[in-house]
Amino acid sequence: MRRKTRWPISGAVLAVVLSACSTTSHVMLGQARTPVPVEQVVLYRSPPQHYAEIALIKSSSRHSWTVTEQGKLNKAIERMKAEAAALGANGLLLQSTQDEVSGSLGSGSSGVSGNVGIGIGLSVPITNIATTALAIHVHPADEEHPPQ
Repeated sequence: MRRKTRWPISGAVLAVVLSACSTTSHVMLGQARTPVPVEQVVLYRSPPQHYAEIALIKSSSRHSWTVTEQGKLNKAIERMKAEAAALGANGLLLQSTQDEVSGSLGSGSSGVSGNVGIGIGLSVPITNIATTALAIHVHPADEEHPPQ
């Protein structure tokens, strides 16, 4: 008797596992456009005069090797820009940035001398930066005067 291979189920399980590791996600709010080069995506702190909403993007510096706060923020924004560019957005309107704790590193040591036991431990939180932004398409007239 020949066994049937369960590749479709294995592929679905793999897709779920890999998506759980994703550091960037989006929720569509408008219509996606033709993808643009990531270098064309401009980060805005305040809204330009004329724009259309495309998606709400959430990103994190999780799974990156950056250790400084600035490096973590840069990584999260870099990931958001790539997601926005793929959706055809030429702008990101920054909504929030915050620290997120994703675990901790711990170490402990103990010793016994006679009838006395001594122990010491240390735990350090692992933090990432989480960002949220609106992926937007900025009207061409506003593109001529991007934020400084």
